[in-house]
Amino acid sequence: MAAIDNLPPLREVIAEHGLSARKSLGQNFLLDLNLTAKIARQAGDLSGCDVLEVGPGPGGLTRGLLAEGARKVLAIEKDSRCLPILDQIGAAYPGRLEILNADALEVDPLAYLERPISVVANLPYNVGTELLVRWLTPANWPPYWDSLTLMFQREVAQRIVAEPGSKAYGRLALLAGWRADARIVMELPPEAFVPAPKVKSAVVHLKALPEPRFPADAKTLNQLVAAGFNQRRKMLRASLKSISPDIEAHLVTAGLKPTDRAEQISLEGFCALARVVHAHRTG
Repeated sequence: MAAIDNLPPLREVIAEHGLSARKSLGQNFLLDLNLTAKIARQAGDLSGCDVLEVGPGPGGLTRGLLAEGARKVLAIEKDSRCLPILDQIGAAYPGRLEILNADALEVDPLAYLERPISVVANLPYNVGTELLVRWLTPANWPPYWDSLTLMFQREVAQRIVAEPGSKAYGRLALLAGWRADARIVMELPPEAFVPAPKVKSAVVHLKALPEPRFPADAKTLNQLVAAGFNQRRKMLRASLKSISPDIEAHLVTAGLKPTDRAEQISLEGFCALARVVHAHRTG
């Protein structure tokens, strides 16, 4: 295996520090540095970017990002056991790695990073979806990030890029498709990780659009999508009844069939309905 830097192989580093992945933190360590560098390359040219990395663990992807030329990496790690290893990486790349021992859900990256900003992370399984939704639903758009390059369980990745009518189609596909271009750029087998998870993993690259694909009030759209897919087997006139007592009329006005189900409705259709509902509320 070709070395990407002058630091020791990750297996040696982990053994030296007696580090083991903790299930409670959603940890699965990726030790192949050629793979971590390949993931970093999926984010594009990082030489002019600051990078936010969540859950670096022993720093395999961190090393890939720095080796691929990231201007600066902010690594947010909740597990204090990993900090000595990350400090060693920082010493090998002076001035380019900042480490925060914190919960990523509670950190404002703009306090530490300069635009343009890319987010690249092998997300902990237990917070990955919540972080993605937060990144896709800020109060103002465009967001602070230009792109997200994120590893998920393959099932979650497929939900992010799913098409209407498919089993995987739901809230994640709609939120991603509304404000970003999303595609799966890599798949990884369980044996690439320590410990090996029971499922395959995939890397999704999302590029922020300058403005949403269709006009809609974000809060109203989120309410409609959540309600529709929380009861996805029901017809829309039933699953969306909590949104408005006049929902059947709103569906017809938006050009949708009240007897359709959420999985049959395109992003454009949901946005049209959101505009009708929002106009009714504020009119």
